[in-house]
Parts: sequence; C-alpha cells; structure tokens
Amino acid sequence: MPIRQPPQLTQNTRELRTNQTKPESLVWTLLRNRRLNGHKFRRQFPIPPFIADFACVEKRLIVELDGDYHEQQEQQDMSRTARLNRDGWIVLRFCNADVLENTEAVGVAILRAMGEEWRGGE
Repeated sequence: MPIRQPPQLTQNTRELRTNQTKPESLVWTLLRNRRLNGHKFRRQFPIPPFIADFACVEKRLIVELDGDYHEQQEQQDMSRTARLNRDGWIVLRFCNADVLENTEAVGVAILRAMGEEWRGGE
C-alpha cells in the first residue's frame, strides 16, 4: 500500500511541477523518459518533509538545482543534505548557471555519481 503524503506536501509538489524554472525544464528534458542511460527519474519527488527537484529512487540519488536565493540559505541546504544522506540518499547540487551553460555536463556528472559513463543523448 502506498504511503500517503501530507496534503500540503502533495499540493506543493503539484505546484512546483506546474511552475518549472528554465534550468529545471532543461534538466527534466535530459532525465525524463529514461533518457539518461535508462534510469528512471522523478521530478519534484516528495521525501517528507522535503521535495527533491529530481530523484532516481533505484539509485537513491537526488539532484537539486540551486538558484541565486540558495546563497542566503546555504546552512539550511547543508542541513537538508545531511539529513537526506543519513536517510541513505546521495545528493548532487548544481547551480542554475551551470545548467544553463552546459546541461550535458550536468548529465555527465549525474552519471559519474552513479558510477556510469555518458552514452550520449539517447
């Protein structure tokens, strides 16, 4: 039986999926439909009390995109990452500028974190 998420978390997840940023859209294009070496990623994936930007449940890998505002909440991000690490997740963080400048390099870094090589835009 699936675990029921708190209603507010579900609502926030839906809103985030509807209102993607440009960097989120670029990364989702790279990850969706098992395009990245066949791995299934989910976007705006709830891991209570958090919502991960992207998650590969099979590999317990989270991809977070940090906008300019993340500079003001660096300590909060570090705490969140530490908690997710304790729960068995690997967390990769990319700034939006990196995504906008070279989305493919982000894909390569994600694959390296999974111990794989880039096979090109499949």
